[in-house]
Parts: sequence; structure tokens; C-alpha cells
Amino acid sequence: AVPLSRSEKCIVGTGLERQTALDSGVSVIAEREGKIIYTDTYKIIFSSNGDTISTPLVMYRRSNKNTCMHQKPQVQRGKCIKKGQILADGAATVGGELALGKNVLVAYMPWEGYNSEDAVL
Repeated sequence: AVPLSRSEKCIVGTGLERQTALDSGVSVIAEREGKIIYTDTYKIIFSSNGDTISTPLVMYRRSNKNTCMHQKPQVQRGKCIKKGQILADGAATVGGELALGKNVLVAYMPWEGYNSEDAVL
């Protein structure tokens, strides 16, 4: 399977989506609190207690399953960050939660008399 380019967080979940995304290691997490100095598609630079920390991002690298891995920055320049905050998402995460597909709109409704009470359109 190939990851979607615009996946969505699930509306109804199990509660383990955030922990699964963290355990997968595809998200970049802030190890210390600080302030974002610079961010682009290749790196995130932030200062923490006088130290400048540069975090490289993965851009279009091949995975073991021959799919494309990349990380998208989720922070803006000038923002303050806390320890444990998500700095960049992977291909299968959105906002630090697992997002493997799209949400589908489902409705229970009559359709010209062709369905009964248990049909889904």
C-alpha cells in the first residue's frame, strides 16, 4: 500500500492513534522547550536555553517497502514550543495522530423505495 498525499485523522477512533504514531518514529518530537528560529521543508532550527538545535527532515527518501517517506513541518517561525510537541508529521500522521485514509460520509436514507430499514447508501 502507498500512503495518501492528503490523509485525514479518523473521526471515530480506538484511542491508540496518537501512541501508535509516536511509536512508529515518523514524527519529529521536540526534546526540549524553546522558540522556533527557522523552518523550511529540509530542517527546523530552534533555540533552547541559549543553544541552537537543528533538526533535519526526511524529504522523499525510499522506505523498506519501496514507498516514499517525507516529513512535513508543523510549526511556524517565532512560535514557542514545549517539550514533547510535534515539530513535523510523517506521511501517515496528521497532527501527531495516525491517519491512514480518508473519512467516508455515510447516510441512512430511503432511495425511491429500493431499500429497506437496514440499507446504507
